[in-house]
Amino acid sequence: MSADIVTRVVDPLLGITEALVHSTQESDVAGEPAGRTWVAVPPVRTHRWGLGAFFLAEAVFVLTSVVLAAAFGAPGVWSIVLMLVLPTVLAGGLAVLITVVRGNGPMLDFGLQWRWSDVRIGLAIGGVGLVTTTIATMLWTQWADPGQTSTVSSVLDGVRLPPVVAVLVFLHIWLIAPLCEELLYRGLLWGAMERLRWSQLNVFVLSTAVFAIGHLEPARTWLLLVITIPIGVARMVTGRLTASVIAHQVNNFLPALGLLLVSLGLMPT
Repeated sequence: MSADIVTRVVDPLLGITEALVHSTQESDVAGEPAGRTWVAVPPVRTHRWGLGAFFLAEAVFVLTSVVLAAAFGAPGVWSIVLMLVLPTVLAGGLAVLITVVRGNGPMLDFGLQWRWSDVRIGLAIGGVGLVTTTIATMLWTQWADPGQTSTVSSVLDGVRLPPVVAVLVFLHIWLIAPLCEELLYRGLLWGAMERLRWSQLNVFVLSTAVFAIGHLEPARTWLLLVITIPIGVARMVTGRLTASVIAHQVNNFLPALGLLLVSLGLMPT
């Protein structure tokens, strides 16, 4: 079933992506080879970190989440913010640190470079992903058992946040969390698999599956799988992390906005 989902979502995305890539070739950095295919050629991997680095960062995320959940039995406003922000930021920060200590830094190892072509591709694929995510979420809501929500929604359920705190949570879910998750899944994990010389398709499929499963929300795994496919496509076609970060941020905007309005009491749960 997972292969069918991947195929149905990826096929139309590839057509859009191929057109985008061709349209941005002339505006790319001078000296980049012309006539490239829609899948970027993977770089030669010289870093000294592998899958163990990803498992370490993932373990830091999980352990930090567990420790904070145990420490705050009845969390208050700021402890809720800490529970949402700290695990993700620590894992993302560790991913960057690993590239500095055992590699060539995030710009080279992750391709975390600013290029307008990557920005355009990220925005376009993120926009398509936002549509597919909205449709998939509506379907999932109808099929799922009542009361099943995301981890973030469950933490914020029934909690009224002060405006400043609500905006901080909104910015984290919209901008910071996607960046940190991309550093982890399509940074560390992606680079480790490329170092093993796996094909780009295998790297894409496995990182997509691990991202969906790694959220530790079994009831939402299939939904997360649909959500993450466009983001992985953005990473695959550019060969750099910038496009997938932007696509992920575009995809997170509406959910983040919804949680902002709910936490301020401006929209019912």
